[in-house]
Amino acid sequence: MRKILIDAHTHTVASGHAYSSLQEMAKAAADKGLEVLGITEHGPSVPGTCPTLYFKNMFVVPRRMYGIRLLMGCEINILDTKGNLDLTDEQIGWLDIAIAGVHAAWYQAGTKEENTQGLVNAIKNPKIHIISHPGDGSCELDFEPLVLAAKEAHTLLEVNNHSLAPQRHKTVARDNNLEILRLCKKYEVPTILGSDAHISFQIADYERVYPLLAETDFPDELIMNYWPDKFLALLSDKGR
Repeated sequence: MRKILIDAHTHTVASGHAYSSLQEMAKAAADKGLEVLGITEHGPSVPGTCPTLYFKNMFVVPRRMYGIRLLMGCEINILDTKGNLDLTDEQIGWLDIAIAGVHAAWYQAGTKEENTQGLVNAIKNPKIHIISHPGDGSCELDFEPLVLAAKEAHTLLEVNNHSLAPQRHKTVARDNNLEILRLCKKYEVPTILGSDAHISFQIADYERVYPLLAETDFPDELIMNYWPDKFLALLSDKGR
């Protein structure tokens, strides 16, 4: 197994229900030998998270910390089957990295087809880099159109370690993520592993994902966590 060099999806105390500071997260990432860390606080729909002013003021944060490249961003909420988001285009422009995902409590669900179209719209949004935990079962989805849209738009679909924790009771997450991996392998679409760390000890923890990679014999070349240059080029190509 190659060395993990990127964790793009993590949260600090600013998200309201996480437990480590930004500097604690960066130090832990450096101690684990990462090259790139994404700090992606929850979007404003989530109770207790940071205000939009937090995102506007992120220019004060050094983008090199403890020897690692720091990307300051947001896990933006997809709100409905149209793919509407809880940050404006201007606000997304403040970010180094933009993740978008469905959280069931703040999503107006529709049919499987409508939900799928909403995520396709988010995938095609040129400001969005990653779709967080599409396989966690927050809404019913058809995964093949998502993978094909991701291939066309150069948007990454995340395989999320946190959603596979038994305490999350995401009973469909394992099978859904296996399907996503098989489709990404079939169509040669890169993916990214997400720790979704809510405390520094969880950074770069993909232990629940590794068995899925083994089961699908998923190629290293399609796992962006191993390839910082390719990942940063993707961010640049998406217009940042």
